[in-house]
Amino acid sequence: MSQRSDKVEKDVNASTANKLLVICVDRDNDIGEKAGIVTPVIGRDACINAAQRLALEDPEDADSNSMFSAIKTYEDLISKGYQVEVVIVSGIKERGVQADEKILIEIKKILEVFSANGAVIVSDGEDDESVIPVIQNVLPVVSVQRVVMKVSRSVEYSYAVFGKYLKMLAYDSKYSKFFLGVPGILLLIGGIATIFGYTAEIFAVLVSILGAAFLIRAFDIDRAWANLTKPTPMGFIRIFTMVAGILLILSSVPAGINSVDQKLVEKDSDLFTIFTDKIIIGQFVTGALPILWMGLGAIFAGILLSNWIGGVPRQISDVLRIVVLGALYPITSQF
Repeated sequence: MSQRSDKVEKDVNASTANKLLVICVDRDNDIGEKAGIVTPVIGRDACINAAQRLALEDPEDADSNSMFSAIKTYEDLISKGYQVEVVIVSGIKERGVQADEKILIEIKKILEVFSANGAVIVSDGEDDESVIPVIQNVLPVVSVQRVVMKVSRSVEYSYAVFGKYLKMLAYDSKYSKFFLGVPGILLLIGGIATIFGYTAEIFAVLVSILGAAFLIRAFDIDRAWANLTKPTPMGFIRIFTMVAGILLILSSVPAGINSVDQKLVEKDSDLFTIFTDKIIIGQFVTGALPILWMGLGAIFAGILLSNWIGGVPRQISDVLRIVVLGALYPITSQF
């Protein structure tokens, strides 16, 4: 016996009902609209015929699965010795109060034929289950069984997860600032620029800003910058030495260019010829190397000092980094 059947049996055993009515609810009346069947449908054979006709008319309709599930529940309870009847009731296409009234009338008609004192509701979703309070007015509901197709479950789960993340992006300020704020600002600027006739210019600017925003978020540059600029002695040391080192590294390029003998660079020389000339490259490296090494040394020294002040147990690796940098200088300078 399946877990669902076990649940129904436990619910029934926990109640005082001894004559059960297994009710399959079709609140939007698919069985009438698609298969032309008038409800209520009473009895196992009649329910099987109704489910088959609906399945033939619309194989993708989940209500036919609910009907077969109700029949299966009926057979399981019969095999356990319960007095049971299975029925199908329906509302109207528009649902609402009129659908609930129609279902209530059909339940009363069924009770005139089979005087049950307990109901097992079988449905394919929350919409059909919303009629349960109406049924409880005339018949106690002892168990509710929801039928979900295995394929539909994965689809419904995917939609639920997708909707959850959309809601998070829209209402969680942690995410909405980036996913809604940045595009919103760009669209606003683009709209204003279009009004004044600067569409082409602003498009290039907006694409650049959007690309920079994606790169910053993708590589956690904003978090790294926040950590570097924390108002602590270690943060100040790191940011100061980092900026100084980067400036020195950048200044090594013009220093290397100035050290190249201009007589070696002919006016008609292309870039490939210049970059493959060993003498030119050697002079460039000779001029750029001292400042480049100073920049790298400033960055490594800042890391060492900030870790030492902060008590981070990485001083040995930081010292080795500076030692290796100093040891490589004489070798590299011979280039």
